[in-house]
Order: sequence, then C-alpha cells, then structure tokens
Amino acid sequence: MFDWDDLRVFLAVARARKLAPAARTLAMDATTIARRLGRLERALGTELFEIGAGERTLTARGQMLLRHAEAAESAALSAVEDVSGQERLLAGQVRLSVAEGFGTWALAPGLAAFNRRHPGIRLDLITASGFLNPSKREADMAVMLARPQRGRLAVRRMGDYRLHLYAAPGYLAQAGTPGRTSDLKEHVLIGYVPEFIFSPELDYLDEVEAGLEASLRSTSINVQHRMIAEGAGIGVLPDFIARHDPRLVPVMPERVEITRSFWLVTHGDLKKLARIAAVGQWLQERIATLHTLSERSAP
Repeated sequence: MFDWDDLRVFLAVARARKLAPAARTLAMDATTIARRLGRLERALGTELFEIGAGERTLTARGQMLLRHAEAAESAALSAVEDVSGQERLLAGQVRLSVAEGFGTWALAPGLAAFNRRHPGIRLDLITASGFLNPSKREADMAVMLARPQRGRLAVRRMGDYRLHLYAAPGYLAQAGTPGRTSDLKEHVLIGYVPEFIFSPELDYLDEVEAGLEASLRSTSINVQHRMIAEGAGIGVLPDFIARHDPRLVPVMPERVEITRSFWLVTHGDLKKLARIAAVGQWLQERIATLHTLSERSAP
C-alpha cells in the first residue's frame, strides 16, 4: 500500500514538471519531494516520470495515475466543502492565469478591494507568456481569448473588448497619417514577435491588412504600449489600455476596429467551490470596468 499523501506530491510534480516549483507549492524541500516520489513508484511498481531537459514528463502509467489522483483530489475538495463551515469556504489558494494586459490594466487596480472583501483567499495572478491550462490543473482558472474545445472545463463568455490602431501625435506629424490600411506598409509598425504569439487572437496586423509586418516587436503588450506612446510607430492596442493615455491618438478608427472576447475557464472539479465563485464574480466586475476605460476619449 502507498501513502495517500504521496498522491498530493505526485500531483504537484505532474503540474509543475520540476521538483523545485513543486516543492515551493507544497512547502517542502526538493529532496523530500524526490524521496516521496521514489516511495510512490516503488509502492506501485512502475515509473511515473521520464526525466529530460530538466523536466519530468509523465509516462503512460503516470498519465493513468494522474486521472485517478485528480479524481481523488476532487473528492477531497468536495468533502471539505460539504463538511467545513461557511467560514472556511471563502479561504484558500486560487491560481488565475490571464493575459498580461488584462492583468495589468483591469485586474491589478482592483486587487486591493478584492483582498479587503476576501482576506482569506490567496490569489496568485499568473501572466507568463501563454495561458496555463486549467484542464491539466496548471491553473485553477484562466481568462482566455478563445473558447477551449477540450478538457473537463466549465467555460463562460465574460464579454468583448475592442482594439484600434494608435500612435503618438509626434510620430504622425513626422511620418504622416495613413488614410488607408495599405498605407501602413510605409510606416513603422509595432507588434508581437510572431514566434512567441501564444494565441492566434493576438495576431492583429494580418487582420488589419494582409502582409503587414512589425519592425519593432515585443512579447509584452505593455512594452508595445510604451513604444507607441513614445512615438516609435503605429500599433494595435486594446482600447482599455490606450484610451486613457493622452499621449496616444487613434489611427483610422472608422476603418480598423478589432473585437475580441474574454472567456472564463475553470476546471470542472473546482467550479462549485465558493472561493472559485468569489473570484469569478470579481472577474466579471472587473470586466465591467473595461467599458469605462474604453469609453474615455472615444474617437
């Protein structure tokens, strides 16, 4: 027989793929994590991970155990939810994966109020390149730009936002104001690094005009915003970022308008947890603030 608590260690390593971050999540040292994994593998008589390039990848038997371990975890969470009092429901950790721009401009300004409302919830806001996958329990929740098609997920469309071309008046005074989208080929364009676009919904320029390429590029929407505001060129920005910035003016707003949607994605086993519902409600409230930001100085 194996120690049931070793399943918790197994889940942490399966999700983090490395010992060090799993150890931090569990508040253990990496040596203990490795020892516990070895004990579990010996108890089950099989290897659960393959090690390569500094990461641990699940074997076929490891994938099989993952499904059962997540089911056990879900049952444990439901048991705590049913048995514990109401006071404990709004407590615990929630890991939320979001795009950098949304996290910076929509969520960060509301985090203080959220913490005052729910002091027992420890909210981890993850804005690394690429969304963490709730179906694999890399995150508890994610606000994505497209509806996922697979996985044990609860998905809800939260709302739309719009994007336009923006530039600094100084740049336009020097380089001229384009009148047609084809004119943009004669301008310095700012955008994402193509190889690092983690969602097709971020590939804006080709949607504006086929064949457009950015000559100044960054994986960060905040860096792009700063470059555009400093007069480096023309780029696509969400209205909730650009409309509040007096250094920016819209370019051809009547010709170019891009619409995107926010989708709230939650692992199906967690959707009934009170702390997950509390974060979801707060996210919907923060989505509403985007309309206020987008309406400022509208063209």
